[in-house]
Order: sequence, then C-alpha cells, then structure tokens
Amino acid sequence: MPMSKTAIPVFVVLFAVPVWSKVFVRWTQPVPPPAKRLGVNEIVIPWNAAAPSSVQSAAERGYRVYAEVAMSEASSVAKAAARSGLAGIIVNPGDAHPDQIDQSLRKLRSAYPKLIFLVVNPNGKQPQVRGTLIVKRNGVLEATSPTAQPWLDTNLALVRLEQAFRPAQVPLYSFAWDLTDALQQQHGPDAPDYALAVAEAGAFDADLVLSLHERLETGLAQNNPSAWALWDQVKPYLRFFSQHPKRHLGSEASVAVVAEDNTASYEPINLLARHNIGLRVVRPADLSPRSLEAVDVVVVFSAFDKQKAEILTDFAKKGGVTVLVDSHGSYPWQLARPIRLSEQSVSYAVGKGRIIEISEPIADPEMFAQDIRRLIDNHKMRISLWNALTTVAVLYRPAGARGRIVELLNYAQEPLQVQVQVKGSYRSIRFETPEHGCCDSLKPVAHDGFTEFVVPWLNIAGRVYLEPEPAVPQSSQR
Repeated sequence: MPMSKTAIPVFVVLFAVPVWSKVFVRWTQPVPPPAKRLGVNEIVIPWNAAAPSSVQSAAERGYRVYAEVAMSEASSVAKAAARSGLAGIIVNPGDAHPDQIDQSLRKLRSAYPKLIFLVVNPNGKQPQVRGTLIVKRNGVLEATSPTAQPWLDTNLALVRLEQAFRPAQVPLYSFAWDLTDALQQQHGPDAPDYALAVAEAGAFDADLVLSLHERLETGLAQNNPSAWALWDQVKPYLRFFSQHPKRHLGSEASVAVVAEDNTASYEPINLLARHNIGLRVVRPADLSPRSLEAVDVVVVFSAFDKQKAEILTDFAKKGGVTVLVDSHGSYPWQLARPIRLSEQSVSYAVGKGRIIEISEPIADPEMFAQDIRRLIDNHKMRISLWNALTTVAVLYRPAGARGRIVELLNYAQEPLQVQVQVKGSYRSIRFETPEHGCCDSLKPVAHDGFTEFVVPWLNIAGRVYLEPEPAVPQSSQR
C-alpha cells in the first residue's frame, strides 16, 4: 500500500448507459444506508442467524440483496430465499471440486429459476505496488534482486483463468485487505485503495465483492461525516465503471496459455499480464485451431494427446511459436535437429515457426515473461507502454466495431504521464477518467503501422477510445 497518495478529486459523471461492471459491497452491519447514498445497487450479506432481518432492511433501502454462503449451505438458504427477499446467492466454493460445484449449481438453478446463483473466487489480491517477488528455486524461497521494475499485485491472471474455467459467468472475485501495520489495521484502507480495487475489476471486465473495513462500514452505518468524506471519493469510480456503453468486448491477445487452473501456471500467467502482454487462457479440453487464432505464441503447461500435438504442430508450421513447459514426452517434431537454448530448453524448427521445449517447471516467472515477450515480433505487439512501470493496460476490441478501447490502471496511485503505442491507424483518440469525465482529445501520431499518443495525466484509472479512419466505400475506390 503506497504511503503517499494523491487525494481523489470528486466530479460527477453525467451520463447513464448500460452496465459495465458490478461491485457487490459486503455488508455486516444490521442496517445499511440507502442504496442511492452508498452508490451501489448490489449488497452481499454473509449468511447467519441474523441475516434474514438484515436482508429485509437492505431490500427496503433499495438494494438487490445477495446472501454469501458456503457450498454446503446453498440449498438450505435457497429454500429460505423467497421469504427473505433475496435476489440471489453467492457461493464460496471453498475446497469443492469444480465438477462438484457445477453439478450442484445446475440442480439449484433448475429448482429455483428465479434466483441468481453466482460463484465467487475468494483468492484475489489487494491491488497494490510491492517491492520484490518471491520465487522458489530448488525448493528454496528466494527474493528477486531489486530492479527498476516494481512488483505489482494485480488480479488480471485470476480473471483470465476464471474466464476460461467458468465461461458462463462474468468473473467474480473478492480479496482480503493487506493491512501490514498497526495504523493501517486501525484505520483501514484509504480512499485511493478502495478506488483502485473498484477500477481494477471494471478495467478487467470482472465483478467484485468488496469488503469494507470495520471502521468505515460502522461509520457509514452511523452516518459519520468522516466516513462519508472517504466514501464519496470512491463513488466516482463506482459510477465510471458501472456506466459504459458496451460490456461485450474481446480483449486482444498475442499469447494463448493452455493450462489447468493450478499453481504451476498461475504466476507465469500473472507475470505475462503484468508485462502488458495480451493473453487468453485456454482449457486443455478446449484447445483447437480456433482457440489459437490471431495469437503469435502458445504456451502449454498441461499434458496433451496426439490430436492436441497435431494442433500445436500446425500452429508452428504457419509461423507461430509453441512453448512447452515441463515437457517430457516423445513427439514427431523431435526428429528434427534440436537447437540447445539453455540447460533446460531446446528449440525445433517446424515449418515457418518453431517449438520450444522446457524440461522443468518455471522457476523464475519474471524471466519467463521477458523471454516470451522477446518471442513476439515488435511489429506484432498490439499495445506497448512507456514511462509506465506501475501501469497495466488492457486492449479491447468492441464487438462489430473497427475501433479499440484501452483500459489503463496506475497502481502507484500518483499522477503520471503515459506514452502508449497501439497497432493500427487511428484518427481520433479520446480519453476519459473517473475524476474528469469524458472526454479529452489526444493527438495521434502515426508511426510504422502503429498509432502513438500520450496520456498526460493518469491518477488511478482511465479509458481511451480509438477510432480509425472512416472506411472508403467501394464505389469511391473505382
């Protein structure tokens, strides 16, 4: 958590459009403030003996109320939902197997079609800047050496995994606040911390169950002026990410990661995302030629059969690079002469591309992410940032549109200037923020097939709209 933070200017965003991202506020006090005053429509109440009364109070104050329950409690709470006025149930799966969760939810949705059932991933991180990364080498935990590149805790890897392994639901996660000293534990997070948490979920096209510190929640319930002064700085971010014209966006990806939902792949995925390398996660069962369309590199962390091996071979033959992690199998491409890259890795030429085999798990995710970045031709990078060591960018392609949207997050929570380069030619660049609304026009500079522009002021979050030149009618080309 940064020690020095800029106060958040409070401005009102004057537009109303369909939902982009939801923030569910977790509430434990008996009575919440009115929904309009809090600035959220969804509230989550942990289920206990007092919950039915709290649910009724929240519903009377304008909220759609969700009960948060363990998987084992979902059925009994669903039976009581009609009497309680619940809009839905958020299930914390705990250690339950994914197949067990899916089977239980199918039964519940069939039995209670008017209730919404959602699964929350409770393993999120508080978004923040850290100092170093801890890695395991030969069974020993080591801290990476200090570098100019700060370590960021982000939830982008978690969101990408949720999108792959729970595709029917918008990713929903929660996290515990990382309050390390006595003062933080007493007073709780600052307004910029809450704002960054809200902004991160919105920028990643995910939903968030947000816990409030006890001091803040009690203060809001008791109408304490200092509590409201803090929360009113967060509300522009709630508005900004709940009011957006399009939610159905596709994120641009240069890398496909084929992986199970486990710890072996999480940190490498996390570092790829941290380096602003656009990626998609593919479940091993979903690996197909279509799942690899428009990517330059595919990284495989899971075992695969002969049919999947043929898909990976065809990808390389067309000019792609396939990277196999902890690979020990026997494959047709190994008949070619290998090129030794390191003690643990070899490369095989396959058609126009190549297949790289790494014989052990990834020991240094930071170095691995840099190696993957070097495998992507600079002319194929969809987005690059400069002067942005604490910034994460996600490039989106709106459905059926030729433009692009860039979501920017500054984890340092201190204003900075960011230089951005996006592949393609764009004539109009507009920038909006939660603090200043929409929109400032930015000057585009065309350069070698890319469009470059400078974001002059990024505090915590911002959104860039890129519009291309109008398409020339075919009749005009004759």
